[in-house]
Amino acid sequence: MTEYVFLNGEYVDITKASLPVRTHAFLYGTAVFEGIRAYWNEDEKQLYAFRVPEHYERLLRSAKIMYMESPYTVEEYCKITRDLLAKNNYKEDAYMRPTLYKSAQKVGPGLYDNPDSFLIISNKMGDYIDTSKGLKVCVSSWRRNSDNAIPPRAKVAGGYANAALIKTDAHYAGFDDAIVLDEAGQVTEGSAMNLFLVQNGKLVTTMKTDNILIGITRNTIIELAKDILGLEVEERAIDRTELYISDEAFYCGTGAQVSPIVNIDNRILGDGTVGPVAKELQKIYFDVVKGRVPKYKKWCMPVY
Repeated sequence: MTEYVFLNGEYVDITKASLPVRTHAFLYGTAVFEGIRAYWNEDEKQLYAFRVPEHYERLLRSAKIMYMESPYTVEEYCKITRDLLAKNNYKEDAYMRPTLYKSAQKVGPGLYDNPDSFLIISNKMGDYIDTSKGLKVCVSSWRRNSDNAIPPRAKVAGGYANAALIKTDAHYAGFDDAIVLDEAGQVTEGSAMNLFLVQNGKLVTTMKTDNILIGITRNTIIELAKDILGLEVEERAIDRTELYISDEAFYCGTGAQVSPIVNIDNRILGDGTVGPVAKELQKIYFDVVKGRVPKYKKWCMPVY
């Protein structure tokens, strides 16, 4: 069966899709992107893409920071995404990577005199991280890039070299992932996902101005925690040692979904198993993304 990508305004057989080797984005990381998930609902025989407009609104914000002009509106992006999923005829969970990139064939880092192009790749995708068991993580020796260097609020391809170093060093040290501090020593997030702590029945997470990606899943978790579980959510600066004495911790993100953490720097959280708040939020989240919760079905774009 032919698998399609969207490239230069057309749906193209992935085996025939290519970019010139001098493409600026390849040479300099000058691309902005999103990660979007679609979830298969077996009962309804429907594929739901989750919070698609919000992802493209963020893509446009990233593009503005990077001197990029968008070739499409949010509504047009949503239609392209739906059509691509339908053409690939997914009947299981899937993942999409829309990318707006600088496509000049030139050497030199400048973003000027440099046209913008757009593509989407998609593929079948289950759990990026095993969400059924708790993660063992460390605090990374690397620091998160700051808003005055490569702004984390923009999903810039080149900025993910930071995440790559963080994730890889954690792996070689025997951990599943790493929590990252900023240059001032304050907690930011995971290698490429947002972080929540549970302290005395309250959710605690870093602020939008703490050199983090302002996550779509983060916003989702905050709303669900308040609305369904009635939890207080506190957004504030977090010290490193707070990580060790929290009752629970978990990552969230499009790829990570809701991924509980049970061990940080060889300190066991709680009793060393997935905590009750993370477990409940995980269940609620998976029901929401599959279109099973009527109030939040507005977040789910049907494909078929």
